[in-house]
Amino acid sequence: MGVPIYQIDSFTHQIFKGNPAGVCVLQGPPEDGWMQKVASEMNLSETAFLYREKEGFNLRWFTPTTEVDLCGHATLASAHVLWTEKILTPEETIKFFTKSGTLTAKYLDGWIELNFPSKSENSSKPPEGLLQALGITDVVYVGKTSSDYLLEVSDPAIVRNMKPQFSQLSRLGSEGVIVTSHSDSDEYDFISRYFDPAEGIDEDPVTGSAHCCLGPYWSKRLGKNEFTAYQASKRGGSLKVRVDGDRVLLQGQAYMVLRGELDA
Repeated sequence: MGVPIYQIDSFTHQIFKGNPAGVCVLQGPPEDGWMQKVASEMNLSETAFLYREKEGFNLRWFTPTTEVDLCGHATLASAHVLWTEKILTPEETIKFFTKSGTLTAKYLDGWIELNFPSKSENSSKPPEGLLQALGITDVVYVGKTSSDYLLEVSDPAIVRNMKPQFSQLSRLGSEGVIVTSHSDSDEYDFISRYFDPAEGIDEDPVTGSAHCCLGPYWSKRLGKNEFTAYQASKRGGSLKVRVDGDRVLLQGQAYMVLRGELDA
């Protein structure tokens, strides 16, 4: 019998929207090299690997080229699989044991709520060549977290119309790049896009982990703690964000695209 594997569209209620993630449900700890090969074969921005551990699940995430410490959409996809496949009931809160500590997922009125650590950013100068690689000049603010650059621009049209040079971006270092602005729609508070070509992800369609920084950032800018956000990639996706001290609560929906067995 093969390994159960699923593909889930996260941060959307529609098929072929949001951010697709692979999910492998395992019986025990796999080898790192095997997980990397599966993630490369899936060729999605992230594939999640999970197995039961104590009162929860061990969870790890791999891009097609490397392991990452935190991933929102593949965590949301993992929770969706556990509930949809009746491995757990929707009344049960899920504990995930990860490289970023213990994360939880709850099912709330058709939404999945993830409890993640917040990411602080500090004012920073952009590295040489970053703005040119992004194709932008009108920057309101540049900050940096431990893993990403955060750039606010003055007009949401700049965010939507950006056409980065990914080969140039990949040569600037291993950090991802978040570009954000206020929203010009009453439906959302802010919009964003996320790029990380150095880790095999030119553009991530919807990035939960980026909102661990965007939530606190816009909380300071707008003076409130709850937001509705839109990631303006080609696929697009929306999520609810609530800042709660040093935690960020992310709510999204998910759609099961396929179920299968991995013969490996």
